[in-house]
Amino acid sequence: MSIASPSEASVNCFHCGQPIPPGAHYPVMIDDSTRDMCCTGCKAVAEAIVENNLTDYYRFRTEISAKAEDLVPDALRQLQVYDSTELQKSFVRGTGENIREASLILEGIVCAACVWLNENHVKRLPGILDFRINYSTHRATLVWDSSVTRLSDVLSAISEIGYHAHPFDPGRLESLQKKEKSAALRRIAIAGLGMMQVMMIAVAMYIGAVSDMDTEMRDFLRWISLVMTTPVVLYSARVFFISAWRDLRSGRFGMDVPVSLAIGIAFASSVWATFTGGGEVYFDSVTMFTFFLLTGRYLEMAARHKAGQVAEELVRLMPATATRVRDGVQEVIPVSQLESGDYVLIKPGEVVPADGVVIDGASSTNESLLTGESLPCQKHKGDALVGGTVNIESPLTMQVEKVGDNTVLASIIRLLERAQAEKPELARLAEKVASRFVPLILLTAIAVFVWWYQHSPDEAFWVALSVLVITCPCAFSLATPTALTSATGLLTSRGVLTTRGHALETLARVNHMIFDKTGTLSYGHLEVTNFKTLGAATSSFCKHVAAGLETASEHPVAHAVIKLSDSPAIFTNLTAESGRGVKGIYQQKRYRIGTQTFVRELVGTDLPSTELPAKNATHSEIFLGSEDGWLARIGLADELRKDAAAVIQELQGLGVDVTLLSGDSPALVEHVAQQLAIPHALGGQLPDGKLAYLKQQQAQGAVVAMVGDGVNDAPVLAGAAVSIAMGSGSQLAQASSDMVLLSENLHQLPFAVKTARRTQTIIKQNFAWTIIYNVIAIPLAASGIVAPWMAAIGMSASSLVVVLNSLRLKN
Repeated sequence: MSIASPSEASVNCFHCGQPIPPGAHYPVMIDDSTRDMCCTGCKAVAEAIVENNLTDYYRFRTEISAKAEDLVPDALRQLQVYDSTELQKSFVRGTGENIREASLILEGIVCAACVWLNENHVKRLPGILDFRINYSTHRATLVWDSSVTRLSDVLSAISEIGYHAHPFDPGRLESLQKKEKSAALRRIAIAGLGMMQVMMIAVAMYIGAVSDMDTEMRDFLRWISLVMTTPVVLYSARVFFISAWRDLRSGRFGMDVPVSLAIGIAFASSVWATFTGGGEVYFDSVTMFTFFLLTGRYLEMAARHKAGQVAEELVRLMPATATRVRDGVQEVIPVSQLESGDYVLIKPGEVVPADGVVIDGASSTNESLLTGESLPCQKHKGDALVGGTVNIESPLTMQVEKVGDNTVLASIIRLLERAQAEKPELARLAEKVASRFVPLILLTAIAVFVWWYQHSPDEAFWVALSVLVITCPCAFSLATPTALTSATGLLTSRGVLTTRGHALETLARVNHMIFDKTGTLSYGHLEVTNFKTLGAATSSFCKHVAAGLETASEHPVAHAVIKLSDSPAIFTNLTAESGRGVKGIYQQKRYRIGTQTFVRELVGTDLPSTELPAKNATHSEIFLGSEDGWLARIGLADELRKDAAAVIQELQGLGVDVTLLSGDSPALVEHVAQQLAIPHALGGQLPDGKLAYLKQQQAQGAVVAMVGDGVNDAPVLAGAAVSIAMGSGSQLAQASSDMVLLSENLHQLPFAVKTARRTQTIIKQNFAWTIIYNVIAIPLAASGIVAPWMAAIGMSASSLVVVLNSLRLKN
């Protein structure tokens, strides 16, 4: 049957066909008729159907099912597929109990106002913990509580306001961008053809107005102009009307509201003048500023895609297939089917499909897109391989350890997206200005029209039209995100991963930088240079115990000590104390390894005077002891990075004070400081001591950045205005720093400081340009100097200048 009759609707629910309970009143307006529903559930579904323009479902259904779930249209029901646990494995990861994080692509985003609308709409939903959209790539990061809300509910909520969200995948992103460009070019082509034809007719009408063109010919040319302008308005300019309607329906004035009003009013008045034969027509202005606005938006879109190019390149690094080896048989399978423990053959020129370790072969890999370093990295049996890198020379067989969302590359992309989506203070300020700007312009246009109507009625309309078109609130919203996206992309290509939105803004103001020593200014490849027993225990036993204790630590010291024994002792109750050492129980006896103070607390006696470290020692020493006494004294040496001294000098040249804080002996730290010309250095610093020094500097007004290896410097990194961790595959997934130096090339630190400062300069230039443009343009338009088509060029140029200025950061 078709739609139920009104008499039936008064007895049965129009949606599900069930009887309406006495006293129930849940009306919904469907196709200009009020229809009664039986409950709030049916009312909600019916309203969603209406909001999504799916009322044809009611018009063409053949029967009403008693099951409410069968009555949901396919367009809405298909979203429930994304609630499948199996499907979510490809794009959702768990970050805690019931806490889920997903990467999405949003369709329909045309300006910063769209980003604001979606973010605020979704964040109001129950169970949503965070929702951020990257305007440059249209990618969104959603964090929600799966015990409170379902993913399909979020996707449906986005659809309700006129946008569409899909799970992120590289192929879909590329497809959407091609689709976006193709649609934009079609709109421009229609508008351009219409503009050229209408302008030829307009020239004839202008000439005829000052000559002897009769009324019949003038009216005929007007009708021809109407026919040629209609496709431009209904097709090319449709994107403006859709965007403006979405904004108004959500109670917000977006940048397309004044544009749509200008186009709509100019076209409507021209149609009226054509039908009545009186007044002025503005078909030429309508087609011209539609064409110019679309062209400007297309150029802006192309520049925006270019700004987000680095993130897109990272996404596309992973190959689609891999050669899996099982029982000696090679099989090409999709990368998504790889599992931990699989063996994979990687031929020369192929991309490593997952994270793993080399089990056979020797070659080198190109890791430039991940670390910014162009030199190949040698790989032998036992070395780690990172997914997304390229095998250069010889075949390698790898055992897979991490796949999918757990790989280093996935972590890099996730952190980069988070940084680009987070909004620093300047961006939030710009959005507030832009949101208040459009209502102010609408009031200004009305005031201008009233004034001109009183003094020169013939000019009032087109002058107000110019005021509506010439203003550019979008430039305020574009000023910050485009610059940040370009800067983070540049730094990522140089091996500096920005993981927090505020990092660049704060780094530009940094005037004090604190360095850790081991693993930061030095390579962190410590080697045991001296091993001396202090008691009756044999050297082999002490090494056996020392190596076993250090299995609980990730510090570079631990890596060196573990190499002392091929069979480390198996300890229980192992506990690592940051900056002090490790303790544990072996064969029912307590042992400690670490600083002299830490071990003495267990031993209970002072170190023999003959074994006390020299006051001027220039190498690190740790001690091993048990509850029975001192066991061993271990000396370690580390090599300073070759570029450390030059980097310190360059930072000081930028006006940045440098301090060295380390847990090593004061004599060793002072020796390193002298080698690197660091004026301030403190040794013997535990994490709380480093943090106290940091707080002291901040209390004196310093903006402090901390550079550490991210292992034992977590408290200080967390307390700094900007925290920079040295990058490595094992640490990256847990990185909570504001920036990660993936390349571990210290020269990138001063480069990052200069880039951050340049970014702030570019942002300020963007704001200055936007303010100056609007301050000059609005009075010119209000005074009648600027025609509507000139206003359209000005508005498009204003946004384009901001985007192109931001793209200078990529060089």
